Amino acid sequence: MTLAAPSTDLRASALAALRELVGRGDGEFHDGQFEAIEALVAGRRRALVVQRTGWGKSAVYFVATLLLRRQGAGPTVLVSPLLALMRDQIAAAERAGVRAVAINSTNPHEWADVQARLAADEVDVLLVSPERLNNPAFREQQLPALVRRIGMLVVDEAHCISDWGHDFRPDYRRLRDLIAEIPAGVPVLATTATANSRVVADVAEQLGSSGDVLTIRGPLARASLRLGVLRLPDAPTRLAWLLSHLDDLPGSGIIYTLTVSAANDTARLLRERGHSVRAYTGQTDPDEREESEGMLKRNEVKALIATSALGMGFDKPDLGFVLHLGAPSSPVAYYQQVGRAGRASESADVLLLPGTEDRAIWHFFATASMPDEERARRVIDELSDVPLSTPALEARVDIRRTPLELLLKVLDVDGAVRRVQGGWVATGTPWTYDAERYERIAAEREAEQQHMIDYEQADGCRMEFLQRSLDDDTAAPCGRCDTCAGAWYPGELAEGAAAAASVALDRVGVPIEPRRAWPTGADRLGVPVKGRIAPAEQAGEGRGLARLTDLGWGGTLRELFAAGAPDAPVSPQVLAACVRVLAEWGWAERPVAVVSVPSRSRPLLVDSLARGLAEVGRLPYLGALTPVGGGPTGRPGGNSAFRLAGVWERFAADGLDVPPGGVLLVDELADSRWTLTVAARALRAAGATEVLPFVLALRG
Repeated sequence: MTLAAPSTDLRASALAALRELVGRGDGEFHDGQFEAIEALVAGRRRALVVQRTGWGKSAVYFVATLLLRRQGAGPTVLVSPLLALMRDQIAAAERAGVRAVAINSTNPHEWADVQARLAADEVDVLLVSPERLNNPAFREQQLPALVRRIGMLVVDEAHCISDWGHDFRPDYRRLRDLIAEIPAGVPVLATTATANSRVVADVAEQLGSSGDVLTIRGPLARASLRLGVLRLPDAPTRLAWLLSHLDDLPGSGIIYTLTVSAANDTARLLRERGHSVRAYTGQTDPDEREESEGMLKRNEVKALIATSALGMGFDKPDLGFVLHLGAPSSPVAYYQQVGRAGRASESADVLLLPGTEDRAIWHFFATASMPDEERARRVIDELSDVPLSTPALEARVDIRRTPLELLLKVLDVDGAVRRVQGGWVATGTPWTYDAERYERIAAEREAEQQHMIDYEQADGCRMEFLQRSLDDDTAAPCGRCDTCAGAWYPGELAEGAAAAASVALDRVGVPIEPRRAWPTGADRLGVPVKGRIAPAEQAGEGRGLARLTDLGWGGTLRELFAAGAPDAPVSPQVLAACVRVLAEWGWAERPVAVVSVPSRSRPLLVDSLARGLAEVGRLPYLGALTPVGGGPTGRPGGNSAFRLAGVWERFAADGLDVPPGGVLLVDELADSRWTLTVAARALRAAGATEVLPFVLALRG
């Protein structure tokens, strides 16, 4: 291997490459940039760079790559978590003359060309997602050759290695094994902007236990950011403030929400009032997401209304503002998101509008991501040395697809299962549930949530608070935030804004798509069905009052269905809203009768709702379906096959004089929709020509 150039020559070469990267002949290194490059190129060391967003971490690995390649090193492998980040990194690489390519889920048509270019040594940087490291074909056919030739390994957003990010990308923990496999003398760089001392120590440990990890950590203060917190009483008031003052915010920016439905609802309201905005969530089509990113960068929209799906790596240097409708669950996450703003401008506004529902949302996401020991053992017990696909495994364990895939990743990283061609196998390696680790993670998250509450209520400098939360010992008052210099944002609402927000949030009615096919694997559970559901047995399209996650009626419904909430008759306000849903339904033929589903948890609520709708609509209420064999079994949250098995032939229309025509079928909550499907099937068999489901709430 060619020896590194002397430091003076190295600095001159590195500076020339940096200036080409940034497109400025007078470009200079920020404090710590050359030191990191020197450690990688001359020292072939392992380094961890913790620097604020916009400091230039990508410049370190692109310049180091160019210099290493000139010395005959192989390509850099850059593990990058998000597609938006990959797109920006490739564009930045091209400016510096670095030949960068990506292998990810969106470009399988390019993989053959990428492999050919790698074989011809025409690639300087290969960007891969952490999941790609566990793709059987990549892991077995391409990764060994890459490991033999690798010139440098870069782990971007390296805090995901740590326990703090275990549920965001479990595959990041697999990097420990990759780092152990690469040849001695190959430099390794980890970069992140969001890490407190605990996370720094955790990541450094993954990079090498020898203690020979160079950590370059800079101050995290962002002089361009003007921070503020505006506490408003409820969601309608927060939206009214946004309607009143969105156009007053500088330039274009990002408005973050905590849920997908909040992003969609907010974007719809703003568009209806003439604002140029788009929703951006994990459920948005990838092509639409890329289009929206470009529109924001070109200032063709005022804002993207986004979930955390728009976060790490999105690069718009002149982003004018970041606003949050609801607080992220930790100062670390908050700093990550507000770091999108003011990267190359003297000033950007950052405003947090916390919500009373924030804690409940934090709790939901935190508990949903934690591995469950009983579920994990169920999965391991079902696997053997014969590969089983995820859909086939789903049919054997009562776990939905998304949490099942997450659990499999965690078990894979723990060594208990392995992904191979054709599915998953058990490794036979004894597995122990690390209760202490998960208890520690839960405790740390609770502490971080409290820190976020403390930030909202702080009477000292907000930037200083964030710095101290990230263990930055250079923290000092910023002189710009609302506690240092006074509130810089208006508090009043424009005339008509509150009414417009209230009207928008008072919108009711969510479609319920009927099930058209039976779930795979139901026959394994004693349910003798498969394929399409016969048209004569199907339910029609239904309606729900609202989703539990909605900004408007979602709050009322969350209280109604909260754990420990008493069963009680439906309130006049909720009943009136349900009547509005029926009035706006637009069905082809009006129903001729009302039937309810027997409820295990809220019989008073469901019965009173069905009777109330029947009375208002002047329809006969035929009563509730009869529970068969004790009624439904099972629990919420399972997968489709198990949910169907729990309600299969558990309802009968015996004793109900079902007239020909449409029947309104009333229940409390739609989740998997199998209860409604099976209940509708029983009513169709009893003579109903159509069944129209109606529920108070939809999950998600």
